[in-house]
Amino acid sequence: MWHADRVRWIVCPVGSFVGRCRMAQLEAVGVLAANLRALRADQGLSLSEVARRSGIAKGTLSQLESGVGNPTIQTVFSLSNALQVPVSTLLTERTEPDVVLVRSAGLEVLSSNAVDLRMLRRLDLTSAVLEVYDQRVRPGEVQHSHGHPGREHVVVTEGTLRVGPADAPYELGPGDYVCFPAQGPHTYETVGGPVTSVLLLEYPSEAESPVLRHHPSLA
Repeated sequence: MWHADRVRWIVCPVGSFVGRCRMAQLEAVGVLAANLRALRADQGLSLSEVARRSGIAKGTLSQLESGVGNPTIQTVFSLSNALQVPVSTLLTERTEPDVVLVRSAGLEVLSSNAVDLRMLRRLDLTSAVLEVYDQRVRPGEVQHSHGHPGREHVVVTEGTLRVGPADAPYELGPGDYVCFPAQGPHTYETVGGPVTSVLLLEYPSEAESPVLRHHPSLA
């Protein structure tokens, strides 16, 4: 039920049921966290943009997405308005479809000096986020990253790519795969012509998307 100040999904009686009621309440907060992350990803919004639209502090939003805290009714309605979804969409557990089909031609392109990215899918797991990108690397330029939390997985489908730690990159051809820690400086550079590849970013759920961080206009 709704409490005057806080969102309460269950009233816990005294006695042996308190522990189970508390667990149910935590699960409900987890549902809100998962839905908030998923809706924000579906709409391509950064934490900063949701904070601006909702009037909720960015730090508070980060806590909510991590399943921490007990949001007020006002907070939930502010999120509902900011994301333009019913309150029930925030508080009801989502079910994943059996098939997910994404046409890359209709996706927004995030471009840097050497790389074009199209996000194909974002998966919010318990302790990690996975973002899957169609990645095109252009010849003649080097993409530099200072580093970020998590790991990067790369599969080359066409061309030859030099990728990995800045001081010891790996050379990949079609069908080759590499996974490396992304905390340190790393680079992407073609060897010869353009490269088509798949990039999978894996990072902790409490961290901001590395791609959004490197595209301030989207943050």
